[in-house]
Amino acid sequence: MMPLAYHQRMRTTLTLDEDVAAKVRAEMRRTGRSFKQTINEVLRAGLHARPPKSARPFVVRSRPLRARSGLDYDNIGELLEQLEGSAHR
Repeated sequence: MMPLAYHQRMRTTLTLDEDVAAKVRAEMRRTGRSFKQTINEVLRAGLHARPPKSARPFVVRSRPLRARSGLDYDNIGELLEQLEGSAHR
């Protein structure tokens, strides 16, 4: 087993997407902190953030379709014409 002190500092290569890198640079300019300080601060905040409480799941309640007699559901243009008149064009 590795000693605890070994895990306290880790050196790694980090490849950032361009949009993320731009935000990191902007944060560095805003705060005056180094890259390492900025990345550590942002990672700590992200790792400690709680996920938002999820709302109730969205449920679709289906109902049987009752087709109107006299309407042709195979030709959408004709159906719109019958339901809305010529205004749909």
